[in-house]
Amino acid sequence: MRKRGQRAGSAFVLLWIGPALTLILVVVVWPVIEMIRASLLRISRSGRTLGFEGLGNYLDLLAERDLPEILLRTLVWVVGVVVVTTVLSLGLGQLLNQRFPGRTAVRWAVIVPWAASVLMTALIWRWMLNNYFGLVNQVLMDLRVLEEPVNWLAHPNLALLWMMWVAVFVSLPFTSFVILAGLQAIPNEVYEAARIDGAGPLKTYVMITLPLLRPALLVGSIINVINVFNSFPIIWVMTQGGPGHATDTTTTFMYKLAVFDQDVGDSAAMAVVNFLLIIVMVLLYLRALRWREEVG
Repeated sequence: MRKRGQRAGSAFVLLWIGPALTLILVVVVWPVIEMIRASLLRISRSGRTLGFEGLGNYLDLLAERDLPEILLRTLVWVVGVVVVTTVLSLGLGQLLNQRFPGRTAVRWAVIVPWAASVLMTALIWRWMLNNYFGLVNQVLMDLRVLEEPVNWLAHPNLALLWMMWVAVFVSLPFTSFVILAGLQAIPNEVYEAARIDGAGPLKTYVMITLPLLRPALLVGSIINVINVFNSFPIIWVMTQGGPGHATDTTTTFMYKLAVFDQDVGDSAAMAVVNFLLIIVMVLLYLRALRWREEVG
């Protein structure tokens, strides 16, 4: 009788979590399996499977002359955008948490870059950086910072910096609101106790606010790492990864392998490497924050 009750309980649980498990298997697990399978196959330009390739696609990928530079640039791109976004979001979240006239309007304004299409945002910034009629050159020349227009996106290093700025611009709203939610979850009693103990604003922020913001920072940073790593529209709209592969990240490089070179096997191998890199970066970040200790 007791076992029958346990079985009925298990069936009831499965009935509730079954749809979610099915969705995860279909939307997440199956594409990953297909991606790994494609990376081990020899696939023609027309998409026909010609047989098992083993690790051949991975060896071809490792033989790509531009790959080391692209991997390094991807690391700079992800770390740079996530760190700058997090630092700016800490200040912006703190501002949005204060009481001041027009706070609601400011909060809505901060959401705009997040709500707008990333592709359109990147396109607008490309126009603003145009060397003939772009607003950025015009303003800098009016301020006498520049003597003549600069073709910002034609220089790989300058183009990368501008693309990183656009990535920060579109990432700021989400991270700021995650931090704002974290700030609003901190009880006022904690700050009252710190005030009674004589802690100043800086000491209170470092010793109380930042440690209590750790869960919010963790969530915001991990989601940002994944989003920025897989970011395609910004780079593609502004430079298409060019000139050559000079501003490519692994994501745009993977696209070029599939579409321009029509090498689906190598592109799938690059996708698997991308997937593993994201997992490694997230694990390293969790380790840096001693996530296990907090969970324990």
